[in-house]
Amino acid sequence: MSKAFTKEDDGEHEDDLPPEQRLPAATKNYLTPQGWQRLKNELYHLVHRERPEMVNVVNWAASNGDRSENGDYLYGKRRLREIDRRIRFLTKRLEIAEVVDPETREPTDQIFFSATVLILRGDGSEQRLSIVGVDETDLARGHISWISPIARCLLKAREGDEVVFRGPDGPETIEILEVRYERIE
Repeated sequence: MSKAFTKEDDGEHEDDLPPEQRLPAATKNYLTPQGWQRLKNELYHLVHRERPEMVNVVNWAASNGDRSENGDYLYGKRRLREIDRRIRFLTKRLEIAEVVDPETREPTDQIFFSATVLILRGDGSEQRLSIVGVDETDLARGHISWISPIARCLLKAREGDEVVFRGPDGPETIEILEVRYERIE
């Protein structure tokens, strides 16, 4: 069958995302102000810089003649589809975004979205975690998604509490040493 009659998947489905980037059904896309700005900046860059540059490359490559064996043209078209897919994804995520600013939150020792928490792990090590949006997760910096198993275990607990985290290595008792609401970088 000719490729002209096949529909290429546009990759917009939530199921196509890795599990750590999927939002639970009927939930908002919680983001910190910094996370929201990063998504906006990426969308702006794609729309105003990267996509126009790639359109120019594709137009140039198309003007060179035979498109079926033109690597620049084929790569350019594929890259344009990837850019368009990412633009649609970012647009949808920003449309449903609920920005939560930790700096404007009332002081509390209870853990909610945007909290930065110092915990004492079961092995005696201390770890600082910030509970952020799905699109802001960065384990190297201690930014964990609010839907991650450890964040779900910590949510609504208070400073001084002990919680049991049931992880892949079995249950672990975690003590909450400090809860702060501050700008998350």
